[in-house]
Amino acid sequence: MKAYQVLLYYVYVPIENPEEYRDEHHLFCIEHNLLGRIIVSPEGLNGTVSGLAADCQAYMDYLHADPRFKKTAFKIDESEGHTFKKLHVRVKDEIVNSDLPVNPIVRTGKHLEPADFKQLLNDPDVVLVDMRSNYEHSLGKFKGAITFDMENLRELPAHVQEIEHLKDRKIVTYCTGGIKCEKASAYLLEKGFENVYQLHGGIIRYGIEEGGENFDGKCYVFDNRIAVEVNKVNPEIISSCHVCGTPSDRMVNCANAACNIHVPICENCGVTLEGACSDACKNHPDKRAYDGTGNYAIHSNHYNPLQGFRSLKKKEKV
Repeated sequence: MKAYQVLLYYVYVPIENPEEYRDEHHLFCIEHNLLGRIIVSPEGLNGTVSGLAADCQAYMDYLHADPRFKKTAFKIDESEGHTFKKLHVRVKDEIVNSDLPVNPIVRTGKHLEPADFKQLLNDPDVVLVDMRSNYEHSLGKFKGAITFDMENLRELPAHVQEIEHLKDRKIVTYCTGGIKCEKASAYLLEKGFENVYQLHGGIIRYGIEEGGENFDGKCYVFDNRIAVEVNKVNPEIISSCHVCGTPSDRMVNCANAACNIHVPICENCGVTLEGACSDACKNHPDKRAYDGTGNYAIHSNHYNPLQGFRSLKKKEKV
């Protein structure tokens, strides 16, 4: 058993005074040495955090002790260490950016538990629809799933017509942890789709509980791991190196900060191009030092309830 854990969760529930709760929440994370990204919104919470197993358990207990969050479901994975370098607790209008005119607390697609989802995979009447962005589903997706050429969930309305002809079928949506599908499935219902389902807990939970069968490639995650294995039954690499075209599921950001394209690059090309996606980017004056991971921490201003906003650069000079 590994010493650290990674928690992925979301919960749609009204939160009054989100700024005040953000400070309380942030302080708890600091006191328990937790790192990660957490969004506090009037519509709920969305977070991924990492820490020692005992600290993660304290965090789950902390949320479940609050009546508003007692039904929060956590996806728990193990890790050798922290999967984040920083802690961000931010207040936003939505816990997942969508701008969709729906409220999943009122109406959303039917939840499918991982075991039930697995059974439906062989149903000829089922249509799987991936609700993630291009760079996510290009790295990994369920066999036969429909994908949309979109950068984020805000673009979903422009793509619904691509599945209009499937309105009489069982539409099963899925995403990384389930949060996007709460709104995406609700939107499909608003557009006249009647049999709309969603994979409860997303790809991550399906992999943990059911072995990830029929998920090809890796699942993109929003922490320092970048991508994780899901399928322990019949895995297959579906992505290829941006540079040489060989099969590769190693996602990196181009070392050239001015480019920063997020694509698969194999280890050999990573070494040859020093983390860049091309010779031009390798020789660009903004190229960052390559440490072999292709993951670069963003230097930005951070809010700490003990300090207010403080620049990292200023902090480094102290």
